[in-house]
Amino acid sequence: MTVEFVGMIGASYYSEDKAHSGPAIDQAYLKKFARAYDEGGFDWTLVPYGSASPESNQLAAAVLSRTERLKVMLAHRPGVTFPTNTARAFATLDQLSEGRLGIHFLAGGNDAEQRREGDYLGKDERYERAGEYIRILRRAWASSEPFSHEGKYYQFENYSSSVLPVDRGLTVSVGGSSDAAYQLGGAEGDVFGLWGEPLAETAEQIASVNGYADTAGRPRPRIWVSFRPIIAATDELAWERAERILGGIKDNFTARTPVAAGPQNVGSQRLLAVAEKGERHDRALWTPTASATGGAGSSTALVGSYETVAAALLDYVDIGCELLSVRGYDPLNDAIDLGRYVLPLVRQELAHRTQAA
Repeated sequence: MTVEFVGMIGASYYSEDKAHSGPAIDQAYLKKFARAYDEGGFDWTLVPYGSASPESNQLAAAVLSRTERLKVMLAHRPGVTFPTNTARAFATLDQLSEGRLGIHFLAGGNDAEQRREGDYLGKDERYERAGEYIRILRRAWASSEPFSHEGKYYQFENYSSSVLPVDRGLTVSVGGSSDAAYQLGGAEGDVFGLWGEPLAETAEQIASVNGYADTAGRPRPRIWVSFRPIIAATDELAWERAERILGGIKDNFTARTPVAAGPQNVGSQRLLAVAEKGERHDRALWTPTASATGGAGSSTALVGSYETVAAALLDYVDIGCELLSVRGYDPLNDAIDLGRYVLPLVRQELAHRTQAA
């Protein structure tokens, strides 16, 4: 099994436990952040998507231009742009980066967020559209031969492009925690992304995705699981740091982001349900950060020393996770420390296992 590490990059400093100021795009910070991932041994960084954030395609291009080996997993919402335009844009970026691009498709779990960009489809229709969208892109990336398409959501005639991805295709990642997401990921994804839940719940989700892949008669997607590690030299110091971070989240994120009702997306609902069961799970999973943010995005932490967190990540490898997303609540500094202290421990143990096999 090949295990890869994934970060997440922003165009400027952002953390839930701090008050925010400064520009939306900080060129110096972005360059340092990208280089930290590139030099720290990360394989990928996610470039996130938000309707009010810096445009993700442009940000991905900037990250790729500032790095040499780091790959970018570019988050993308089907429906914002027409698939033929998207296919050409992503193929161009993959060529310019010499094959370092993958796409993380997000069908959308929040109606209000979708409507900011003119998307009024319901959730089930969004997932159905995403499947059609991905299939169009795969065909457009595979050959420069003209083709036409007449589907439920898209129609066009005689599309062709002289620019194709380096490998005549890009890594297709799908994320989500609903049954519709599992079905889309199993049917269309090379990678499937999950937020960090306890081992048992994660294994159940993996089984659901694999079941849909088996039904579709295609290879099972590689599983990508995301955490927010809180690390230090010792377990005691890490837990002290965790409590400080939680206090900061409550003072800053929770105070300025009141939630009148529960989250609409299933992933956030699941994180909050896990948090209600208890604060600590398995070796190092800690959930109060998810509670304090209302389950907003990847928010569960792995807390402990470098050795403890490395062992916890290996627990997830043991149940079938092949991409490990690790980003801290102090994004740049944690990226440096994770690359320096945690990633080598995981890789060392995996190499030992390979030699012993």
